Amino acid sequence: MDAQASTASHHAGTWSPSSDASDIVKSIHAMLHPRNIVLVGATDKPGNYAERIWNNLIKYKYEGGLFPVNAKRETIWGVPCYKDFASLPEKPDHVLVLVPARFAVQVIRDAAAAGARSATIVTSGFSELQDEESQRLAVELKQAVKETGLAVTGPNCLGNLSAGEKLFTNIDDRIVTMEAGPVAIAGQSGAIVMAIRQALEDRGVGVGYMVTTGNEVGLETPDLMAYFAADPSIRVIVVYLEGVRNTKVFREACKAARAAGKPVIALKLGASEGGRAAAMAHTGALAGSIETFDAISTREGVIRVRGLDELIETTECFVHADPPKGNHLAAVSLSGGKRGLLIDAFYSAGLNFAPLSANTTAQLAQMLGPGSIVGNPLDAGFAAVVDPSVYMKSIKIMIDDPDTDIVIIDAELPKAPHELRERNLRIVNEMAGAAHKPVVYISAMSIGFTEFTKALRKSLPNIAVMQGLDRAVGAIKSLIEYASLCKEVPDIVSSSKASARAMLEKTLKAANGAAALDEVASKKLLKAYGIPVSKEEIAQTAAEAVKIAKKIGFPVVAKVVSADILHKSDIGGVVLNLNSAAEVKKAFNDITARVKKIRSKPKLEGILIAQQVKADLELVVGASLDAEMGPVVLFGTGGVDIELMKDVALAGAPLDEAEAKQLIARTKAGVKMKGYRGKPALHEPSAVKALVGLSNLMADAGNRIASIDVNPFLINSKVGVAVDGLIVLNNAAANKAAKH
Repeated sequence: MDAQASTASHHAGTWSPSSDASDIVKSIHAMLHPRNIVLVGATDKPGNYAERIWNNLIKYKYEGGLFPVNAKRETIWGVPCYKDFASLPEKPDHVLVLVPARFAVQVIRDAAAAGARSATIVTSGFSELQDEESQRLAVELKQAVKETGLAVTGPNCLGNLSAGEKLFTNIDDRIVTMEAGPVAIAGQSGAIVMAIRQALEDRGVGVGYMVTTGNEVGLETPDLMAYFAADPSIRVIVVYLEGVRNTKVFREACKAARAAGKPVIALKLGASEGGRAAAMAHTGALAGSIETFDAISTREGVIRVRGLDELIETTECFVHADPPKGNHLAAVSLSGGKRGLLIDAFYSAGLNFAPLSANTTAQLAQMLGPGSIVGNPLDAGFAAVVDPSVYMKSIKIMIDDPDTDIVIIDAELPKAPHELRERNLRIVNEMAGAAHKPVVYISAMSIGFTEFTKALRKSLPNIAVMQGLDRAVGAIKSLIEYASLCKEVPDIVSSSKASARAMLEKTLKAANGAAALDEVASKKLLKAYGIPVSKEEIAQTAAEAVKIAKKIGFPVVAKVVSADILHKSDIGGVVLNLNSAAEVKKAFNDITARVKKIRSKPKLEGILIAQQVKADLELVVGASLDAEMGPVVLFGTGGVDIELMKDVALAGAPLDEAEAKQLIARTKAGVKMKGYRGKPALHEPSAVKALVGLSNLMADAGNRIASIDVNPFLINSKVGVAVDGLIVLNNAAANKAAKH
């Protein structure tokens, strides 16, 4: 495509970051609103990336300067081609790096030296490859980006979209509607991010920004989230995450979005292997990365979707439906069968249709007559089919009812103009605009969009139009849950005592590189952090064991103490219900004999004689250091069947008492603790104390503890105590053991 490159500097739109905005936000603004774009590595070989990007910039009429750079060419694409940055008619601003990987580092350094503010490295051949040369180049590129301070996306990415600037530095040749819409998209996969943009455009949802981040050697997806949170033109943030590299930055970006009232809809790729050492304890095995991501990100207001279809429907919902004032659902249908499907689908998601008010019921009954089901959902039936005005009045009654928070209408978009459904949609759109409550059209099945329906969709800003009942229900549930969140999330810091922190440092120093702390050392540290533990002492001889048992009082438990034996019950290292001196003596000798038979020859520290607590419920409380998301705590049903039951819930650490109670309430164990089926309530304060203490311990330890496993934590109506404890350290020895 022939065109004349503009040399006129371009000015950013009406909004710019405030003077007190972060450097990251300012630098991203410069990248998405550049004065000019320089294509380094411009070549007119047919079909290459440079030519495709150039064609898109010309096609969509980018108004800033456009400067191709290639030392071997004087002209290209019908315009002058420049040898280097020094020969440009004005200072470079945004640089597209299209040269082979081995030249990219120098281009970044030269661009910064010439005054550029940002760059997109389209070139691949860095950390995504495993050969030594590519890895070396990745390290050098990262260093160059850090030293220059340039705002950089990539490498191995596919460019960006900034609709307000008519900027499309992308290879995609599909038609783009350059409308500065309310959605911003960012993510590492160029193909997935572009597919999301296209699908939203097909639905009539405008995308203001699209940024592909590639290998994220410079800017990462959370950085873009922070910028989108600040830009007032954006209402919904969509991200594709392959991993979270900096949990703190991610959480801060989520908080910024939440404070701005902007939902973050995230598609998270897979589960990472997490901290390898964490798998040495039950807690680590149960705390998978996806569960951990959910535990932390949900608190910060992130809506995680499980696929692209769900992402599109959820985005559609949040773009066209304001957060509801409550969770009172109402629905209108023209079919008894569809009515039943609505009831089942929402019930499966934990949502129900409340009975209609007496006034609404009376109005509908008087108007509809026989053949209708006057209830919620409403089957307007024969009367509404025969007389379309009756159908419209039924919808208006439901929307106008002050007791309804969300109104759902079972109907599809018309395929062609001038259908009765088109008129109805426009009327309902006006109703919804006046009512200021979410009105959602749901097609029970996914039906393809036509050019007509795309245009029609854009003319209906006040209603959400959703495809597929199950996905629609999930999106509405997310809308309700998001509306119930506090706008600002309080930062919780460790509430531990100085004496506890001193004990932590002393214990870790004494561990001297061991993979884990033995039970005695583990419990001593747990006790320092306020976690109630059972009465116990360690014995070196059978006679000493008997003496300790008599002092504690029968019944007692005998347990092997060895940092080399992580799961004691697996080797017969735990004997319960010891009610006499003879039984204690026998248990001591039996456990000692079993340990001696183990081939690995574990070091025996002694036998622990502990108080046997009568429990009404066995719990697990624990913590784990997730490789992506950092420290989390775990609570649920414990005992030997922990993996079978999988009744656990997770939360980020540290916790306060309020969040500990919320964590407990998310489990079946929490229901039992309240007093299930007439049984007395169990001692919740001890479980709360244990969770807060564990969370403080993990927070204070930084990354030095891989996991803490307190299983079981026994609880009755009067007390709750930790009767076992395993602290696995995050060190070379623990990692080596985990591999085996």
